[in-house]
Amino acid sequence: MKSDLVEKASEIVSDPLILINMVSKRVRQLNSGRSPLIPTRPSMGAADIALTEIIEGKIRLVAGGATESP
Repeated sequence: MKSDLVEKASEIVSDPLILINMVSKRVRQLNSGRSPLIPTRPSMGAADIALTEIIEGKIRLVAGGATESP
């Protein structure tokens, strides 16, 4: 996981616990076979993909603590 991505994502989701939960949920989805919502490179791990999706607004937190993809 790249620290610059964590810093950028934390500007969007300011609560670290919520950010961790969002990333871990998305990593589980990606590891279960869900397709990334962004173009990826071979060097990107699942956490990097999840963080980039948050940064690019592809997934976001909604009321009640759920995440959604537009």
